Amino acid sequence: MGTANGARGEVMVLLGGEQRRVCLTLGALAEIETGLGVAGLAAVAERMKALSACDLLIVLAALLRGGGEGQAAGQLGESMIDLREAAQAVALGFAAAAA
Repeated sequence: MGTANGARGEVMVLLGGEQRRVCLTLGALAEIETGLGVAGLAAVAERMKALSACDLLIVLAALLRGGGEGQAAGQLGESMIDLREAAQAVALGFAAAAA
């Protein structure tokens, strides 16, 4: 799979037993806003406080696509991914962007 580019805000996460790259890009952020039906960083931050399972998949898919993992993002609904793994991947993706 390769390594993550920390300078770009990429981070490697474990999802369903596989190492995947996630990254909060501007495109991923726009996809998250659209998917969650909100506008702006403040609205995204507020919505992130209480995500449904569906919302979590929307955010995780956007972060995966931002990290170049489009195929994995497209298969999330079919994957056996632990909820804790998904939540941790989202948290790490946002933390890497803020670092």
